[in-house]
Amino acid sequence: MVMQNRYIYILCLILAFTDVVLINSAFFAAFNLVGPGREHLSLYRDFIIIFNLLWFICARAFDLYNKKTLHDKLLHTSTLECISLHYVILLLYVIFIEATNVSLILLLVFFLLLSFILFAGRLAAMLAGSWIRRRFKVARPVVLLGINPTSIQLADYFKNHDRQYSFEEYLNTDKSAMDDFKENILPAISRQMKKAAETGVNEVYISLGPHEISNAGLLLKEADKQCVRLRFVPDFSKSLERQFSINYLGGLPVISLNTEPLEEMHNRFLKRLFDITFSLGVLVFIFSWLYPLLAVLIKLQGPGPVFFKQLRSGRNNESFWCYKFRSMKVNGDSDSRQASKNDSRVTPIGRFLRKSSLDELPQFLNVLMGNMSIVGPRPHMLQHTEQYRNIIDKYMVRHYLKPGITGWAQINGYRGETGSIELMEKRVKHDLWYLENWTPLLDIKIVFLTVIHLIKDHDNAF
Repeated sequence: MVMQNRYIYILCLILAFTDVVLINSAFFAAFNLVGPGREHLSLYRDFIIIFNLLWFICARAFDLYNKKTLHDKLLHTSTLECISLHYVILLLYVIFIEATNVSLILLLVFFLLLSFILFAGRLAAMLAGSWIRRRFKVARPVVLLGINPTSIQLADYFKNHDRQYSFEEYLNTDKSAMDDFKENILPAISRQMKKAAETGVNEVYISLGPHEISNAGLLLKEADKQCVRLRFVPDFSKSLERQFSINYLGGLPVISLNTEPLEEMHNRFLKRLFDITFSLGVLVFIFSWLYPLLAVLIKLQGPGPVFFKQLRSGRNNESFWCYKFRSMKVNGDSDSRQASKNDSRVTPIGRFLRKSSLDELPQFLNVLMGNMSIVGPRPHMLQHTEQYRNIIDKYMVRHYLKPGITGWAQINGYRGETGSIELMEKRVKHDLWYLENWTPLLDIKIVFLTVIHLIKDHDNAF
């Protein structure tokens, strides 16, 4: 296992080094094709440094150089996602930040060449690896002991990674009489291990539930007798309904019951980079000229401020001031009562603002200040947080993230007023799915679909 991990580590280093060579080769090829000439190459020094650093940040976000993704199909998927994110961020950098030397044509040709070269390199490596594995029989034969949901999932993993593992079979064992483990179960398992060793298999996986862990020592002794390497896989399928991860602190295993991609620093950095870039673009190119017009219209509708601010529940349930364009007459129950259809408090210009979602525009200031994100669970009023936290299961888990201007729940139809517990439960379910499945491209997808929904659908906005 140590040798295997060392082999995978070296393979990851080779892959990373090769990618750097190919990425820079793609840029210089694009520069020679559509660039201003080699005499101007020095002007692109900063851009070259940026796209190299950015590549490794994106690669880290998609675990591109990780043993978990060193599988042909997954590697190709991760590579495509990484290239796409790399291109989008560079495009935003060129458009919104001072990078006048870099033309959009050069960037596009760079992206196309990079996609072709990287995928060609991956294909060549895949074919070479397949030949080596067939020629030298690198795949390790393994068997599984017992059948449960976890072992079935592990078998699927072995089958999908057939270039690393040669999955032989399940070794069926009746584990129903665990009270008589030494008398009934242990001899049967010992016979199965002996059978595996005789057929040339010296790596056996067994999935144990929490109540079976106490027998691990006896199983290990039997495996040692048969010269079989025994791997334990914890089976929490009956006791835990959510995803979990296992980390080590001081050599001690720690089970985390919530797996959140945004717990990782590099993922938070990417999300924050996207938030700052996107919100700056909106504030500079839209808010700057639209604000004076809307401010005049809001003032003409009656007395009161242009902005409406309200305390909302934020990340880790810390309250923050959420800003909107004021769409209602000044009233005393705005902190406890949601807007509803035909609400008499809404002004005529306010109705337009709410229908078009322009009332949310000041929240890009919240994003820039760092208490909101472009995409995330919508922030609720403090009173609603207290109301739902004891009614809806896992309601407070949605506060692990910064609240967003738009979110996965909103593009799936749960936007605006949540008039029933059932609707709020569905919104929370979508928020939790987003929390566990976040990727940079998912944020871009949600922003794109939000724009489409704003153009086509205003049914829940009032």
